[in-house]
Amino acid sequence: MIFPRASVYAITQTEHKSAEQVIFEVEAAIKGGIAVLQYRNKQTENHLYLAGALKELCVQANVMFIINDSATLAKQVGAEGVHIGKGDGRLDYARSILGKQAIIGVSCYNSVELACEAEKGSADYVAFGRFFPSASKPLAALADIETLTQAKKLLTIPIVAIGGILPSNGKVLLNAGADSLAVIGGIFDKNPYQAAGEYQLLFGNNT
Repeated sequence: MIFPRASVYAITQTEHKSAEQVIFEVEAAIKGGIAVLQYRNKQTENHLYLAGALKELCVQANVMFIINDSATLAKQVGAEGVHIGKGDGRLDYARSILGKQAIIGVSCYNSVELACEAEKGSADYVAFGRFFPSASKPLAALADIETLTQAKKLLTIPIVAIGGILPSNGKVLLNAGADSLAVIGGIFDKNPYQAAGEYQLLFGNNT
């Protein structure tokens, strides 16, 4: 299993939304062309049910399904992998739970050094950000676009950019070295089908 390059990577927006609304919006985003879905939910209500329902949608559409934070939940629902950041546990621990074939992504914020360590530790992709003001991560430290360029020279695994990314500013990140764009509000604050399609257009010269 390989993490797809040149892809729109949607991350669920679950705050103040019912499970049914989240499922409806994800289904629309899938139809709009996303290649990867990360289930991110800081609440515990309906956790297992919602993760399972989204996994089924992704299976039907051949979309990669990643769980945020929890390797245990990823194993429970049969997700392709997990995304881990600070405080989410060690990469080797996640690998021991999910196995060699699982996709494991690691948040590296603005640190190329962290990214290099993650690659050596068997990460399948790394994520940098936030690059722009973000309603989903308003307190996250800003990352430098130059970090993408440096990382591209040193890494062989895919690079994901995240944080305030819009169709109007995403291209600069792709040109700097990002392979994929991870988006929350840019897709789920709007019509997810239409928004996903607008991001997909950014990859016209990058596929």
